Amino acid sequence: MKSGRAAGPFGNKIWYCASDTLSLSSAFVSEVPNMSEEYKLLHRINSPGDLKTLSAEELRAYCDELRRYIIDECSVHPGHLASSLGAVELAAALHYVFDTPDDKIVWDVGHQTYAHKIITGRREAFRTKRHLGGISGFPKMSESPYDAFGGGHASVSISAAFGMAKAAELRGEKRQVVAVIGDGSMTGGLAFEGLNNAGASKQTNLLVILNDNHMAIDQATGALKNYLLKISTSVHYNRFKQRLWGILSHTPRLLRLCQKAGNAVKQGLLNKSNLFESLNFRYFGPVDGHNLKELVRTLRALHDIEGPKLLHVMTVKGKGYLPAESDQSVWHAPGCFNPDTGERIRSKGSAARYQDVFGETLLELARQDARVVGVTPAMPSGCSMNILLREMPDRCFDVGIAEGHAVTFSAGLAAAGMVPFCNIYSTFMQRAYDNVIHDVAIQDLPVVLCLDRGGLVGEDGVTHHGVFDMAAFGAVPGLTIAAPRNERELRNLMYTALQAGHPFMIRYPRGCGEGVAWRGEPFEMLPVGRGERLRNGGTLALVTIGTTAGAAARAAERAAAAGVEVAHYDLRYVKPLDESLLDEVGRRFRKVITVEDGCIRGGVGEAVAAYFNTHGCDTQVRMLGIGDAWVEHGTPLQLQALCGFDEEAIFRAILEMR
Repeated sequence: MKSGRAAGPFGNKIWYCASDTLSLSSAFVSEVPNMSEEYKLLHRINSPGDLKTLSAEELRAYCDELRRYIIDECSVHPGHLASSLGAVELAAALHYVFDTPDDKIVWDVGHQTYAHKIITGRREAFRTKRHLGGISGFPKMSESPYDAFGGGHASVSISAAFGMAKAAELRGEKRQVVAVIGDGSMTGGLAFEGLNNAGASKQTNLLVILNDNHMAIDQATGALKNYLLKISTSVHYNRFKQRLWGILSHTPRLLRLCQKAGNAVKQGLLNKSNLFESLNFRYFGPVDGHNLKELVRTLRALHDIEGPKLLHVMTVKGKGYLPAESDQSVWHAPGCFNPDTGERIRSKGSAARYQDVFGETLLELARQDARVVGVTPAMPSGCSMNILLREMPDRCFDVGIAEGHAVTFSAGLAAAGMVPFCNIYSTFMQRAYDNVIHDVAIQDLPVVLCLDRGGLVGEDGVTHHGVFDMAAFGAVPGLTIAAPRNERELRNLMYTALQAGHPFMIRYPRGCGEGVAWRGEPFEMLPVGRGERLRNGGTLALVTIGTTAGAAARAAERAAAAGVEVAHYDLRYVKPLDESLLDEVGRRFRKVITVEDGCIRGGVGEAVAAYFNTHGCDTQVRMLGIGDAWVEHGTPLQLQALCGFDEEAIFRAILEMR
């Protein structure tokens, strides 16, 4: 065990520990070495080939430096910290044993891949992660040959890795393929679809590593969590397993015997048949995911066992940094922080986050109406539904990473007389498109679908932008879709949705609002399909949806100062469109600029233009929004500027069309 100490600027302790063994019940606390301490091994390793030159002792020391480097860099260049800290030893062991990039490692989601990126030649570029023009925070095939498959959404790794393994088998290639999946992602239906299909192909060489830390972003929930805990805490089984592998795995000739003996032990000591073995996967583990010696030995042994197999690895999310270990959900993506003290550096500003407006309003509505319940797929803290969870745990449901189930479960609740508020990030709601259509919309059930992170989310990049929702769901009959322009409107739209009695979708962005008063304000019904004229003008009108209204209003003020008066209308509803408002705009203005934080193709601008065309309005429409191209990572303001619908772009469009 290694530990270090340095005084923080406030005399507080620095938290860091590195150990060769994992103790889930340990109360060990130590202090972190100075982050400016010279790295002795880190700068020597530029590829997995360099990693393989290290001795066992050097590999341990390298992992300690790697963990320190991740903490240090993430403190000033924020990212997904806790998950990556928990996977340092696992990433190092995988690249130490397997011949990457010829052997393929498929990382599920990608929250745990920072060590992998640094090992594979991106140590210096790591400082640019999630920045405009820098490397992605997730695996990306175009970024590196070591990123075997892109990772943004959960539960895909097993299916993708099985496809790669099957392709290698068909081509006669001797290649190892590894899928690394967390216990949270394992709750997704796609993961079991992959297991089911891969298990039926008994000769295909595939290794699934289940990285079990009892966490998704929040604490893991559901029956699978309890099952994995039962496996990992079987005292007799674990004791025998350790002895068996310790004795037999050193002898290649006894590998098969080791496997057969291990399977016999599992069948005899566990209360019932192993779930994974029932799917024709050979189960190994659990092993300590922070014990490099054990990890390397086990991976080398599994290297020579053919067919589908699963290694159960126990890790600690946030390993090595006490603040992250102590509050794993918060430190999943903590933002900037002081690495010496663990103090998080919060951005200045008094405006509430939209997610907190949602969370507080949901609790208020639940207090007023016994029909109100909350549903979320593994994101109670991410969407602030934990506010309801704390006060009314029996009326709040975290269903795990299972978006389709979340929607259909909500439909079942609604069919039985409840009014569920189902909160799913916009990008993840894409996975439940069928469920929204078939189980909610067709049956006209009063489910309130709340899409957090609508629009360009920023640093998480292309896989996480919520830019398709208005276009995709706008095509669904019977579905009301609203987009508030500020905090008060979000609050009132939630109240309106509760009274609607029909499918209702509210999409709102990540981050802070406009700073308008909302907390404690009386609820107001907002007529469905009715927008608002915000500003009178001359011959040109702005038509906005959602929070783009703020940038448009500021651009209109600048235009007025330059002698150009423009009108400003906010639609509020994507569907149904406010026809009376559009009739007024089409009658009064020959030039219109639409602004939306979503894709133009099939979006609100096209719907407005189509309405004018259908109703014979002689109106020229210029559409600002996201074009037919993938948008990479950067700050939301940077990306809005790139896409051409920030305040400056709106101002330029006004001057060009006047």
